[in-house]
Amino acid sequence: MAKITPLREAVASLVHDGDTVALEGFTHLIPHAAGHEIIRQGRRDLTLVRMTPDLIYDQLIGMGCAAKLIFSWGGNPGVGSLHRFRDAVEQSWPHRLEIEEHSHAGMANAYVAGASNLPFALLRGYTGSDLPKVNPNIRFIECPFTGEKLAAIPSVRPDVTVIHAQKADRRGNVLLWGILGVQKEAVLAAKRSIVTVEEIVDDLEAPPNACVLPSWALSAVCPVPGGAYPSYAQGYSERDNRFYKAWDPIARSRDSFQAWMQRHVLDTDDFAGFRRVLAESMKEAA
Repeated sequence: MAKITPLREAVASLVHDGDTVALEGFTHLIPHAAGHEIIRQGRRDLTLVRMTPDLIYDQLIGMGCAAKLIFSWGGNPGVGSLHRFRDAVEQSWPHRLEIEEHSHAGMANAYVAGASNLPFALLRGYTGSDLPKVNPNIRFIECPFTGEKLAAIPSVRPDVTVIHAQKADRRGNVLLWGILGVQKEAVLAAKRSIVTVEEIVDDLEAPPNACVLPSWALSAVCPVPGGAYPSYAQGYSERDNRFYKAWDPIARSRDSFQAWMQRHVLDTDDFAGFRRVLAESMKEAA
């Protein structure tokens, strides 16, 4: 059953060194606040999992939290590369990063298989792709009914899944809407889960066919208004495109990256503090 708790306490009790951790969200509802708290608490040797890792994964990798990344496509959306990710792969800075690359379809199916308590996922994919040449976890089997050649990949079963959502009620049930990725499947596949939310309400007022994650499927619900920033939360905030553009020069240099992370994340107590310091630094740069 979900416990409504501060984010700091949730990360301290549920995210451990060496865990496999998925921070999921697609275009919006990306759990930046939770990622920052993992960085503040100095977690190490994590296997990070995510479809389309972007800025928060660049930060986690650059701060030395990750030992391995399981992913499909990585970049700064609409801008370019993730420079801390590239530095880790190409130069092993701050240390070597192992990577396991999949297609979007592969990752989505792997989460579904994990949520279904299955050991692997099957899909019609990867034929003609070079990914099987570099990823030994992509294998091919013959369908026992049709003889068709199908791709098989291990299911994704995180120790911890972290997502952001719009609402939770006081019993710990969570409602999210808008563009959804694999948040539901990632939560159901995980041993433990943390959901940061924009607000706690008395009644979710969920419409028919809404995506509601029940309290019994969650470990912790943490009120963090704006916790998806700089991504957006439909109905609550807009995407800050300026931040995505500004991140490119910050992340290009190891020194500028470390200085930025020290001021904005390590020297702040929580996500509200991060937003306050960020506003100050953006005003200085204007």
